[in-house]
Amino acid sequence: MRSGWAEARDAYRAAAERFLATVRLVGDRWDEPGLGEWDVRALVGHTTRSFLTVEEYAATPADAIRVDSPVEYYRAARAIAAGPGVAQRGRDAGAALGDDPVAAVTAIAERVLPVLDRHDGTEVVQTIVGGMRFADYLPTRVFELAVHTADLAVALGEPVDVPPAAAEMALSIVAGLAVHDGRAGDLLLAATGRSGLPVGFSVL
Repeated sequence: MRSGWAEARDAYRAAAERFLATVRLVGDRWDEPGLGEWDVRALVGHTTRSFLTVEEYAATPADAIRVDSPVEYYRAARAIAAGPGVAQRGRDAGAALGDDPVAAVTAIAERVLPVLDRHDGTEVVQTIVGGMRFADYLPTRVFELAVHTADLAVALGEPVDVPPAAAEMALSIVAGLAVHDGRAGDLLLAATGRSGLPVGFSVL
């Protein structure tokens, strides 16, 4: 999937707004279970990295494109995502939000979102898996915001409501990964009510 810059930017902003709105519902539940070994604070901290990496990578040009789509980004990042460092980075990011996590997350988002207006998506930026067009990298952050906001909503007992633009972009990545891995049939059958997904099914 290759997205236009305006499409990716709008989906990112919609996903960011939904994440911020969900964070404001946490109240005093920061130490409650969030996702896996993360509590709510760590889950929010990890999700906030979808702002921080945009800020960091936008300021870090690469000399060549090594990964040419969001789907290839996730395929390339699988070994990294399976490592133990991811969980600790989430906990560290949560701790870094300090005594007022809502204010901290809001401040980060307000600082990062204007960065998008200073780019046109053609820039080649250095990511954790190599150089990418900014317009190809940003949908991966839409995916992360959409999925982890849904995780947060579940943890808080709130409805899972993904903004349409973000949902379409995230689901396109899911479909692309399923096709690449030869698992599109399982996904199609489950999505059309014919069968459940196999135990442990994931495109990541």
